[in-house]
Amino acid sequence: MSRPLQVTIAGAGIIGASLAWRLAQAGASVRLLDSGRMGGEASWAGAGMLAPSGEFDRKTLWTDLALESLDAYPDFVAELESESGASIDYRACGSLESADSPAGWERLLERSERQRQFGIACFPDGLALRYPNDALVNPRDVIQALRLACLRRGVEIVEHAAPAPLEADSSPLVIAAGAWSGALDVRWRGSPLPLPPTVPAKGYLLGYHLPPDSLGVILRRGHTYILQRSTGFTIAGSTEERIGFDRTIDPETCRLLHARAATLFPALAGRAPEECWIGFRPATASGEIALGRLADSPVWLAYGHYRNGILMAPATARRLAAEIAA
Repeated sequence: MSRPLQVTIAGAGIIGASLAWRLAQAGASVRLLDSGRMGGEASWAGAGMLAPSGEFDRKTLWTDLALESLDAYPDFVAELESESGASIDYRACGSLESADSPAGWERLLERSERQRQFGIACFPDGLALRYPNDALVNPRDVIQALRLACLRRGVEIVEHAAPAPLEADSSPLVIAAGAWSGALDVRWRGSPLPLPPTVPAKGYLLGYHLPPDSLGVILRRGHTYILQRSTGFTIAGSTEERIGFDRTIDPETCRLLHARAATLFPALAGRAPEECWIGFRPATASGEIALGRLADSPVWLAYGHYRNGILMAPATARRLAAEIAA
């Protein structure tokens, strides 16, 4: 009887955990490592907006992964709920994007024309664009479900793993450690492997406890967005700073983000956010996704999804699992 494929995954966020689950389904023996807790960084911090419409205006690998994943999300969630026994807050609620000036509105219309050419549906709705296929998910629910599904499939989950060189051998080693990926010490045949460098993109989010169903669609304007979970918990984002792994919460940044959010959704005016937190989006120095096999080594890369790791997890996991298990 042949020995099952042995795979080690460094990084247990939504990308690494989804890949571990898919590989285990394919019969692989998977070891999932994380220096902290499973899904405790960008996956925990993310709002969970599944909206290619607000990200892309031309066809690239990014758009292919994003649209493939958006289409796959309903089945991904249903299958994950079935295997784990956990519930996941997922809603295909659509989004509404407005502009803050006539010139901004013209730019939105021009962008929408380009988007239609590669499959993003949208139409004017008053002085805004409606994107009916956009959705949202609670990434914390997804991580909890992935933990249960992985354990039921026999995945070994190692949290708070001590920092150490990762020695690649003949078995696949996957690097999926988000913003920390590029700094990992990965070696093959006794020599360090150069990995595409990563840059942490710090972003703030605010949380408000509102009545359920008090906000229907996702709202967007410029760099501001607002979405609401089924519980009524409403999230406003976001900001971006490239200042390293600085976990400081700046009250003035929170205040300015709240002011922007209240302008977009007046129901937030006159009240303070109950929560404020930050996360580190996993950007690469080149701005490209690090995805696929690294040269002729047994090392595979799955990081650099930047603002769209939660969105792109289903397609990333499906593609890489098929390649690694082939």
